[in-house]
Amino acid sequence: MTKIISIANQKGGVGKTTTAINLSTALAVADKKVLLIDLDPQGNASTGLGVQKTNRFPGSYEFLIGNSTFNSCVRPTMVPNLSVVPASKDLAGAEIELVSVSEREKCLSKKVSSLSYDYIVIDCPPAMGLLTLNSLAASDEVIIPLQCEYYALEGLSQLLQTIEVVSKKINPRLSLKGIVLTMFDSRNSLSASVEKDVRHHMKEKVYQTVIPRNVRVSEAPSHGVPAMIYDHRSSGAKAYMGLALEILKQDK
Repeated sequence: MTKIISIANQKGGVGKTTTAINLSTALAVADKKVLLIDLDPQGNASTGLGVQKTNRFPGSYEFLIGNSTFNSCVRPTMVPNLSVVPASKDLAGAEIELVSVSEREKCLSKKVSSLSYDYIVIDCPPAMGLLTLNSLAASDEVIIPLQCEYYALEGLSQLLQTIEVVSKKINPRLSLKGIVLTMFDSRNSLSASVEKDVRHHMKEKVYQTVIPRNVRVSEAPSHGVPAMIYDHRSSGAKAYMGLALEILKQDK
């Protein structure tokens, strides 16, 4: 059965897209058939997987709104087993167009229900709008990347409440898969303090793998390749492989 996972956090700059790209890559490296859907109008996941802006039509906007078939919207990547549905700036208009559509929060769910992959990973925009709602309505589970800084904690409870509401009213199979701590700086006592607090409150919902601040992970998007391909020996790449192994074990 296909497992659909939203990578979501309404706060920007928490490593959401980086997690979507490198987790998808790690799962593909682990011999799983993976599809990454870029549902963020900024299109950073598409850039990080080397999809040129001139090669993003048709993409997630056309797939979501219904103007194009899935086969015309999906692109292969340099990673075996990993495909992507890229995003363009046109996707920003979907928020407005979906307002008048019947069952607007279920448009994506209807489109992905017939797809055959081991994992479908959805990179959500950093906002709780109709695009993120569509992602949550289509997903089985949510992974929340949480930056190891104080303000990151403030939005966590709101996001958890949103997941609970969507689970009760729209998608009863939706649940929190886990929280992954990102941008961890071992030299910073605040990072350790945030980790301690999150683990205390969320218990086993926090993955043991922690994603460190890593220059190689930051450099990789500018080259259009995942960090795991850019430098598989870097601490960031190894951490994402560890996260993927945790998830695979979790799903057995």
